[in-house]
Amino acid sequence: MGRRDRPRLDATLRVLDASANRAGEAMRVLEDLARFATDDASVAERLKALRHELREACDALMPDPIARLDARDVEGDVGRLTRGSGEYERRHLHDVAMAATQRLAESLRTLEEVAKTIDPHTAERFERMRYQAYTIQPDLIGGLRHESPQWRLCVLITESLCRKPWQDVALAAMDGGADCLQLREKNLDDRALLQRAAWLTSEASRRGVDVVVNDRVDIALLSDADAAHLGPTDLDVASARRVAQGRLLVGVSTSSLEAAHAAVAAGADTIGVGAMYASTTKRKPSIAGPALLRAVLDDPVLAGVPHLAIGGITPERAAELAAIGCRGVAVSSCVCDAKDPAGACRALLDALGPVDSPHAD
Repeated sequence: MGRRDRPRLDATLRVLDASANRAGEAMRVLEDLARFATDDASVAERLKALRHELREACDALMPDPIARLDARDVEGDVGRLTRGSGEYERRHLHDVAMAATQRLAESLRTLEEVAKTIDPHTAERFERMRYQAYTIQPDLIGGLRHESPQWRLCVLITESLCRKPWQDVALAAMDGGADCLQLREKNLDDRALLQRAAWLTSEASRRGVDVVVNDRVDIALLSDADAAHLGPTDLDVASARRVAQGRLLVGVSTSSLEAAHAAVAAGADTIGVGAMYASTTKRKPSIAGPALLRAVLDDPVLAGVPHLAIGGITPERAAELAAIGCRGVAVSSCVCDAKDPAGACRALLDALGPVDSPHAD
């Protein structure tokens, strides 16, 4: 008997079986993340209970395992080889969790809708499971924090400071070895800022370069950026984390040792340390100087926190900072206003020296 000649129940079972399998797989992924990535026993137990309830509901809806297996046709699945954009792209564990929670919710919704044609009571069970999954999602994803990278060279992109078109500067900076770009535009309207951030993240992701959006957590999320950087008048770290739900790194500007401690205690993933030197880009009422960076590096709590020294940094000054242990710098006009932005990036990286160079005494 051909597939088109099979009873309609086969098609129903086929949909239910596929959706049940997807839901169960997604639950197992999330449970493993809760157990081994966040060490959250409560979330792991809730997911385990949800997984058992899924099995019970599916058994009630599909009591004949032979019929269920007979309806399964992996080779005949027309969508088996279809691959969506970004399906194999997972930059961090939170990306894995986001994909799994979305897959879980979608699968439970399919189970719920199809179950309505067989048993409305079981359909209600799937609906309750879907809402339980929604409540678990923020608890799990909120506990997943990015592995915080130590960027070597972050270039702050501001169009008004660029000698060339800002897109050309951004591309050249990446060609020159910058591993992070920070979009800093204070005067763009929201739509223009989002469009610019989305272009930047699209281009950077192809090159394995991270993107930070200055000030705006919402724009960072909508553009799929890697991080948001907060200043003294922006959202506090806790609020930013609540909004981001583990999808963003959070960086904070610090101008004193006390401020650096406060930022890290609040949950900052990386800290901007400065200003190191006077800068024509952003006037500072006081200059903390390299002494602040040395104090941060000597501090037992702060020494291992990813940092970016910022403020008036040139290749010569980058070498001075590297001599006291600086692992990364953030620059703006030094690259944006350069005739050769890629060359300027290479000069800065050369001045910083090898990644694993020992700290000076």
